[in-house]
Amino acid sequence: MIQLEQVNKWFGENHVLKNVDLRIAAGEVVVVCGPSGSGKSTLIRTINRLEPIEKGSITVNGQDVYAKGLNINTLRAGIGFVFQSFNLFPHMSVLDNVMFAPLNIRKTPRDTAMADAKVLLERVGLSHKLDAYPGNLSGGQQQRVAIARALALKPPVMLFDEPTSALDPEMVGEVLQVMKSLARDGMTMVCVTHEMGFAREVSDRVVFMDAGEILESDTPANFFSAPKHPRAQRFLSDILPSHG
Repeated sequence: MIQLEQVNKWFGENHVLKNVDLRIAAGEVVVVCGPSGSGKSTLIRTINRLEPIEKGSITVNGQDVYAKGLNINTLRAGIGFVFQSFNLFPHMSVLDNVMFAPLNIRKTPRDTAMADAKVLLERVGLSHKLDAYPGNLSGGQQQRVAIARALALKPPVMLFDEPTSALDPEMVGEVLQVMKSLARDGMTMVCVTHEMGFAREVSDRVVFMDAGEILESDTPANFFSAPKHPRAQRFLSDILPSHG
């Protein structure tokens, strides 16, 4: 479903992605973790061209993401993206936020878009907030609206860039619950997250990055019980006091 081959990315002199190879199968849930500045968010942002790459290739669902003449909006319509900051339209109701892309990108008839949006908002537990505005919602609620909005174009792939890091701790669980239900339904997901409980419970694979390189890629059971790379071992001992 997603394939990165020898992907390289620089910010000026800073080589932030170094020869990254990654293959993600349809229906696979992959958590990308690693210390701050390891290139995780940059990596996920190259998949839908929020960040351009200098070398290598990326394909999503058989489509070369960097093909000449590719319509970026069409590409992004097939890749759901949930940001750290919720990026909702503040002047639109919750329902209108979720309907916006189907109406404007897919030209979906309004009745259909509305019916679909209501189903999605029910799914993320917010059917009672259809007419509310983002400013009147908690952070956890805003992020759940953002997930519903990303699902509105029925993408085959969902990308999450630290979706819980801007949230108060008591709101993290409600967002992770929605992500878990997506995973159970077989959605292809790539999640950059610090939530190791989610990685352990939900992911099919944990990818560990440091200094722009993928150093380890393994099942959660193997990664958490016996990480092979010294930097992965150090990372886990820093964030999981009980580890080892």
